[in-house]
Amino acid sequence: MDTTARPPSDPPPPGSAPPARVVDGVRFAFGTLTVLPVRVPRWDRAAARYGMACAPSAGLVVGMCAAAVGASALALGASPLLAAVATVAVPAVLTRGLHLDGLADVADGLGSGRPAEGALEVMRRSDIGPFGVVVLVLALLGQVAAVAELYADGWAHGAVAVVVSAVVARAALTLATREGVPAARPEGLGAAVAGVVPVRVAAATGTAVVLAAGGAGAPWGAYASVRCAAAAVLGLCAAQWLLARCRRRLGGVTGDVLGALAEAALTTSLLVLALG
Repeated sequence: MDTTARPPSDPPPPGSAPPARVVDGVRFAFGTLTVLPVRVPRWDRAAARYGMACAPSAGLVVGMCAAAVGASALALGASPLLAAVATVAVPAVLTRGLHLDGLADVADGLGSGRPAEGALEVMRRSDIGPFGVVVLVLALLGQVAAVAELYADGWAHGAVAVVVSAVVARAALTLATREGVPAARPEGLGAAVAGVVPVRVAAATGTAVVLAAGGAGAPWGAYASVRCAAAAVLGLCAAQWLLARCRRRLGGVTGDVLGALAEAALTTSLLVLALG
C-alpha cells in the first residue's frame, strides 16, 4: 500500500501557493484510496489533511458500487452467496487489493514476533507468509458470509450494510491519521498522511459516520437504526484496537497498517450487522 502515492511535501511557505481547498482533499482521497481516474494536482500535507478527513466519501462511492453489483447479481438470479462474492470483489478491485495486501502484511509483521525494525522489514516483502494467508482468508470468508446472510434477508438489507461498512472502513483511516499518531518509518504513504487530521475533525468525522449509519437503518425501525450505529461504533473500535497494537509494536502507522485498519473496520461492522 505504500506505493500508491507520492509522499505529500511539507506545506509551502505562506504566500507561495494558494491554500488547500476541500476539492483538493476530495481529489486526494479518491486518488489515494481508489483506482478511479481522478487528477490529483496537489500532494502536500495541506491537501492530505483535507483528503484524509474526506476519506469516508471515498468509502461511500466504493460501497455504492459494491452494492450496485450485488443487487444486479441478485436481480439476474444469482444466489445470495454468489452475489456476496461479487460484492466483496468490488472494493478489492477499486483499491487494487491494497487494503487486503496491507492486512496480510500487518498480520505477518505482528505475527513474526520480531522487534519493530524486523517486523517492518517483514511487511516490506512482496510475499505473503502463513499468518497473512490465514488472516486474509478468514477476513474474506467472514465478509462473504456476512454479506450473503444479509442478502438472504433482502437485497436492501445487504446493500445498506455494504455501504455502511465501506464508509466505516474509510472513517477508520481518518481516525488513524489524526494528530498525535506517528508514522512508523520516514517514507511511504503512512509518513505522508500521519498526523495530518486535527483531533477535533477526526472526532467529528467519526461521530458523523456513526449518526449516518444509524440513519441508514432507520427505514427498518429503531432496532435496525441502533444496530447500524452499533456496527459503526464497533467497527471503529476494532480499528482503534489494531492501531494501538501497531503503535506499540511498530511505532506508528504505515500504508500497510492503514489498509489493515480499513479491513478490520469493514469486517467487524459487517459481522455485527449480520449477527444482528
